[in-house]
Amino acid sequence: MSTAPNVHPIIAEVTGRIAARSSETRAAYLERVAAAHEEGPVRRGLDCSNLAHGFAAMEGVDKAALRAARAPGVAIVSSYNDMLSAHQPMQEYPAMLKGSVRQAGGVAQFAGGVPAMCDGVTQGRPGMELSLFSREVIAMSTAIALSHDMFDAALLLGVCDKIVPGLLIGALSFGHLPAILVPAGPMNSGLPNKEKARVRQLYAEGKATREDLLDAEAASYHSAGTCTFYGTANSNQMVVEVMGLHLPGASFVQPNSPLRRVLTEEAGRRIVKLARGEEYTPVSRVIDEKAVVNGVIALLATGGSTNHTMHLVAIAAAAGIQLTWDDFSDLSSVIPLLARVYPNGSADINHFHAAGGIQFLVGTLLDAGLLHEDVQTVAGPGLDRYRQEPILSDGELVWRDVPTRSLDEDVLRPVWRPFAADGGLRMVAGNLGRAVIKVSAVAPEHRTVEAPARVFTDQKSFKDAFEAGELNRDVVVVIRQQGPQANGMPELHGLTPALGVLMDRGYQVALLTDGRMSGASGKIPAAIQVTPEAAVGGPIARIADGDVVRLDAKAGTLDVFVGDEELARRELVDSPPSEASWTGTGRELFAALRRAVGPADQGASVFGPLTPEHFGAPAHTLTPVEVTQ
Repeated sequence: MSTAPNVHPIIAEVTGRIAARSSETRAAYLERVAAAHEEGPVRRGLDCSNLAHGFAAMEGVDKAALRAARAPGVAIVSSYNDMLSAHQPMQEYPAMLKGSVRQAGGVAQFAGGVPAMCDGVTQGRPGMELSLFSREVIAMSTAIALSHDMFDAALLLGVCDKIVPGLLIGALSFGHLPAILVPAGPMNSGLPNKEKARVRQLYAEGKATREDLLDAEAASYHSAGTCTFYGTANSNQMVVEVMGLHLPGASFVQPNSPLRRVLTEEAGRRIVKLARGEEYTPVSRVIDEKAVVNGVIALLATGGSTNHTMHLVAIAAAAGIQLTWDDFSDLSSVIPLLARVYPNGSADINHFHAAGGIQFLVGTLLDAGLLHEDVQTVAGPGLDRYRQEPILSDGELVWRDVPTRSLDEDVLRPVWRPFAADGGLRMVAGNLGRAVIKVSAVAPEHRTVEAPARVFTDQKSFKDAFEAGELNRDVVVVIRQQGPQANGMPELHGLTPALGVLMDRGYQVALLTDGRMSGASGKIPAAIQVTPEAAVGGPIARIADGDVVRLDAKAGTLDVFVGDEELARRELVDSPPSEASWTGTGRELFAALRRAVGPADQGASVFGPLTPEHFGAPAHTLTPVEVTQ
């Protein structure tokens, strides 16, 4: 794969090896995509009865255009619901988009909805055990929406957590179709995140009431829009915009503002241009090896959510691209940390946006040779377009260059003056397997912890031990049987306040788990997504209380000081929930997904390991990614 001459040599090397590793599967995927593409509206190949069903409910000029098969058909796939703040603004989007698509000469239809669950609501509850699997359900729902052969392009409406990855994985199965992601934007800034964290910690110590805590939470999460901290939802927006899947500057414009409305309408006009003719740009052309690397770099440069060490792997696989944790690690060694957004700092995403946002970030990384510029985007060729921000000038949408300096270097910095020399995510490995650690919010003196283990298999047991004073010491808290095959790999945010209390009491504290923490581990050194997980007999399953564990984020190691032979001889003392007990809150309906899910370092996907058969290639042409279990 050729690359621009000014790209950093490590970035060029990593991109090249991804392309080489993926050559067979990527070629087979692109061949399949090319075979699916048809010039002109795809629905003209439908039998009359099929086509009539497809436009029966339409009216007027839209119905005539669909019947004549003379205009591009655009699918709207939405995660709208009015319970969750991030999705509520999307209620009005379909009407806006239908109007702008019609104005551009196309016809838009609401093709289907996808589920949208909120990890904030389900945190610590049984419903959280369905969260990761919801990504696969969203991908399959997207595929159902696009399966009618009525559409020549797609508008994907989504923001949070598993929703954007799921929409993309589904759309990539229809890689011959152009697709634009349409976001909703963050809510206004509320209670400062540092104050919210303070009240949470006081509550964990019994020094604040439930009413105090609820007041703080309600002042933080208070209106329509995405939560303003830098978790998976806002990491989604960052990553996909730098991958060229949003209109430039669309990610962090607030809901219900005039600019948000105009950007949403522009997405409708733009998708029609991408659907055919000289500007035909299928999503398979936008998401290539360089775009995937750009997404990883955006994540690393901003200290984004650890969930994307799984989501980006799964998204890439859907495009026939094999991305590994080693790629993340090697890129992290040369990507500086340029942003401080809570929990990596006191600012929220609105402050980041005001300081220059994605446009400044893209500009400083491009100028330093730390992004691929020569990519295809939904805005046109080249990532340079994403240096510009959208504004309204006399009511018209225009893009302009952003200042070449950050407007607040406490929040966003240029490459030449970073917060840290390398990325905020690191990989650790040792005799306990492999894990991810987010160090961007962890003080340097806390990045190496060596202490006796205390083992738990659920969050409640940990909280009970904390409240009983049993953890007032140097400790590595091990929470196991939380991986994908165990119970769906829930996020464990509820551990953070208590762990923070222990750290503030002066103890060495770390967390080790095969579960997830998203971006919320904050100041606690947390080795998460441990692979192999306990449910498949990984070494984490054999740690015993009192074993000395060493987590060294600086050296990239994760070890228990027990001989390998002794560790292997130990009997397993706990196990994941049985199918009979993994019931309630709908979990029994997801039992097949729990049985099928793969390891975290392969994307924790239920669609199976990447094989040539997925793309029609002979089985002998692929060397699979090695997995140790």
